[in-house]
Amino acid sequence: MEYDRIADLPLTAESISTTRLERDTSSDFTRVTTEFALEGPDGRVGRGEDVTYETDEHDALAESGLPNLTGEYTIDSFSSRLEDADLFPAGAPDREVFRNYRRWGLESAALDLALRQAGTDLASALGERYEPVRFVASTRLGDDPSTDRVDDLLEAVPELEFKLDPTPEWDARLVEALAATDAVRILDLKGQYHGTEVDVEADPELYKLVLEGFPDAVIEDPALEAETEVLFDDPDLRDRVSWDAPIHGLADVEALPWEPKWLNIKPSRFGSLESLLETIFYCRERGIRLYGGGQFELGVGRGQLQALASLYYPDSPNDVAPGAYNEPEIAGELPESPLEPPAAPLGFRWS
Repeated sequence: MEYDRIADLPLTAESISTTRLERDTSSDFTRVTTEFALEGPDGRVGRGEDVTYETDEHDALAESGLPNLTGEYTIDSFSSRLEDADLFPAGAPDREVFRNYRRWGLESAALDLALRQAGTDLASALGERYEPVRFVASTRLGDDPSTDRVDDLLEAVPELEFKLDPTPEWDARLVEALAATDAVRILDLKGQYHGTEVDVEADPELYKLVLEGFPDAVIEDPALEAETEVLFDDPDLRDRVSWDAPIHGLADVEALPWEPKWLNIKPSRFGSLESLLETIFYCRERGIRLYGGGQFELGVGRGQLQALASLYYPDSPNDVAPGAYNEPEIAGELPESPLEPPAAPLGFRWS
């Protein structure tokens, strides 16, 4: 198993610190994350990022701190330590998946530190190689949806591709205008989110509109209810469906209503490196196409997503665009796809 290649990497952590990050985003909300720094006795530092969505959870962590995680470990024994540790000492999180998000941030930092203390990078440790990463820009079109944001981005980067979130306010004219750009690769229906601010209820008319208007796009997370499930009876349409929100490990992939052709991989949802790599290789063996998903990372987490995409799904429509694409205003020269790997990578990060 791929995980075995890194499981026994040693690391020594003498201290751990946290940094609260905050930034306004193009999706009209203020994003807050926490970056972890594990420092070893040699002065090397491993970094990871907790992408928990609730600001209160980051504020509570800043006040309470983490349990003592210093010591000598392997990657696998550090992972076991996290499994037993209370990473939310101020109180249980609002959503259980936040436990995975925080654990992922710490496992990422440990891996980064272990690789740096070994003087190597993730690709070399896994016997893989970094490839240029194709990316798409993920953006919302506003409460009164228009093509303005898409048009502005295409003016800045003419070859840019997109992942968009349809809402019930979309109409045929908007779909026609977006389809005419020939730049929309993924449509995220957000029908698998429950109890979050981004939930979108099942809407058969909206589903029909986007399925017909974008005949080649990947359709992410439809809600399979009485009036919408019938739309996916066609095997060709099922082959265009991708899943994101329900996927937290291999068991979730195996529990899907049909074997998928596509999955959106958000590493933080898996919590552990072992679970992530197990799922990636399961999909590799079955020809399930993967693409990376971002969560408005503000720190090192974005580069780590890009590194994983570079190793395992570089040619897919990865939702891992550089952070400049999430800024409220388009300013300066934006990076173009594909992203080139760093000339001299080290550890588990690209930045």
